Amino acid sequence: MAQDKGRTARPGAGRGTYAVGDARRQKILDTAVEHFARFGFHASSLARIANDCGITQGGLLHHFRSKEDLLLSVLELSEQHDIERLFTKPPASVAEHFLRVVELAGDNTRRPGIVRMFNNLVGESGDPGHPAHDYFRERYARVLGDTVELLESGIASGELRPGTDCEGVGRELLAMMDGLQIQWILDPAALPDMPQRLRAYLDLRLRSVSADGTGLPAA
Repeated sequence: MAQDKGRTARPGAGRGTYAVGDARRQKILDTAVEHFARFGFHASSLARIANDCGITQGGLLHHFRSKEDLLLSVLELSEQHDIERLFTKPPASVAEHFLRVVELAGDNTRRPGIVRMFNNLVGESGDPGHPAHDYFRERYARVLGDTVELLESGIASGELRPGTDCEGVGRELLAMMDGLQIQWILDPAALPDMPQRLRAYLDLRLRSVSADGTGLPAA
């Protein structure tokens, strides 16, 4: 490649430019979480998000093609965080998976903006025309499928009783986790021990389906 003789390249200049771009992209994502949490998708504005980031709307669109693209990027990044944080390795047992779910709930108490955004957008996306409708529908189907598969493996290994209604238990687990987090985000002071409440439920549910009646290991 021919070298531009009219310009002397500074050592590390390219890396610095990429770092600035990455930092700006992360700032946009973090700000978008706050706006989607407060206003939902439809009432959020790219102009306001850009203004709160200290950039122009054109600068924001350099990183994200549209408000829909920004929304899906925020959701995918949040899910990626959860997977990398707790679910990169398959659990050795149903009990271990339940403990990871409790840990995720605890992690979420330190990210109230994400929980608020998730609850807001799930409610909105009941409308089939919402840009996140397919994302949430597919996400719930995927998470339920993974949970059912795990529970069926628990039956095969002898950890769970034969005849356990794996789909019923899986749907119940999702409903309980989401329901407790909705109650917590509405009034954190009324449910300060939300992860412990979830743990107590999962312990009781595991005892009801485990082959030997045991629950979660002592904390």
